[in-house]
Amino acid sequence: MAKLRTIYRCTECGGAAPQWAGKCPSCGEWNSLVEEVEEVSARASAPAAVRPPGESPVPLGEVDLTEHSARPTGIGELDRVLGGGLVPGSVTLVGGEPGIGKSTLLLQALGALAGTGRRVLLVSAEESKQQVRMRAARLGALAPELYVVAETSLPDIVGAIEQTKPEAVVIDSIQTIYDPDIGSAPGSVVQVRECAHRLVGVAKQQGICMMLVGHVTKEGTLAGPRVLEHVVDTVLSFEGERHHALRLLRASKHRFGPTGELGIFEMTEAGMTGMPDAAGLLLDDRQVGVPGSVVVPAIEGQRPLLVEIQALIGDHESPMPSRSAQGLDSRRLPVLLAVLNQHAGYWLGKRDVYTSAVGGVRINEPAVDLAVALAVMSAQSGTALPPGVVACGEVGLGGEVRQVGHLQRRLAEAARLGFTHAVVPLSSPEPPPGIVALRVPDIRTAAKVFSLTPRKMEKASE
Repeated sequence: MAKLRTIYRCTECGGAAPQWAGKCPSCGEWNSLVEEVEEVSARASAPAAVRPPGESPVPLGEVDLTEHSARPTGIGELDRVLGGGLVPGSVTLVGGEPGIGKSTLLLQALGALAGTGRRVLLVSAEESKQQVRMRAARLGALAPELYVVAETSLPDIVGAIEQTKPEAVVIDSIQTIYDPDIGSAPGSVVQVRECAHRLVGVAKQQGICMMLVGHVTKEGTLAGPRVLEHVVDTVLSFEGERHHALRLLRASKHRFGPTGELGIFEMTEAGMTGMPDAAGLLLDDRQVGVPGSVVVPAIEGQRPLLVEIQALIGDHESPMPSRSAQGLDSRRLPVLLAVLNQHAGYWLGKRDVYTSAVGGVRINEPAVDLAVALAVMSAQSGTALPPGVVACGEVGLGGEVRQVGHLQRRLAEAARLGFTHAVVPLSSPEPPPGIVALRVPDIRTAAKVFSLTPRKMEKASE
């Protein structure tokens, strides 16, 4: 009879410890050790048997790449993020909040693949086959080569894959799959890790495009052990506000291409609709002539994206002022407020400051600094910027406005959408035709360009 032992495994690095501790001895992460029961093999202490030789080494230049070329899914924005499509034998992990549209997007992708005559399989571990059938009919994803099985047992899932012999498989979701040979509940660290390892092996051996759906925690990270992200080839993050129609698809890890690309979708009654040009959805409802509003030409991957930045200043002083940065880097906002106080004369230490990237998008690049600073100064002064102005630049701790990358591409997109002036760093190159550059060396100069003087100057000592 096999013996069982209890160990404590880190959800971040996968390291094991004989007893619980507040800090992982392997990676130093706090409160990451989880109890786990594993089987002790009687052959663990036996000498290793002589194994036959495995695959022989070959010259790198003679490796055949035709079998691992990307195959388009038929969903343009998904293929953009994947660098052309899915690679046979690859495993892709798609994470996102519940209800964000992960299952809908992947069902549409399977339907598009099946529509080209490729056999695909959907393993629905959370919904019945009837529920999947109704959703597929609504999305127009019904196809003769699209197979479905409602199963949670890993051996049965592997058997269904061997029986169907599909080119692509979606597991929805990995947290609900369990192996009956492992004495842990579904969703536990050991179940998620071992089931993922087994499915990765099946994908590699049979050349299947495997896609795993993963839930996220309340902190926004993928649930389960961190080693889950290490064993897969691609990690996709599906983001967006549930009350907005806009959905963003990003790749945080991709072994077959770049990770900077962005896919943009709109949630509609017919499912996820790709949006090659999202400017209309983001700027159509913008109100011009309102203080605290500035448009920034951001870059997501290779795609320029114009986003409205809004700011609102509380009129009354608060003993504990709020600092809100929705869709922006919350750690960057206090720094920018300190720079405005020191180098532009804007004392907002006791005022509530709310900033937002409109439309449910998230922008973390430094190029948004100048737009956020102008939006805050515009809101505090009560003076609106002209409607045809965009702003782009990084703000340093000395108040200087620094250069950012891909400025020509950003301004070309702004000119295409009808903007006529751009506030840019002093060292910026000549702008493309149709737009005039307003070069500023620092934020104080930027405020003077638009006469953004505070309504009431206050000293920092007050």
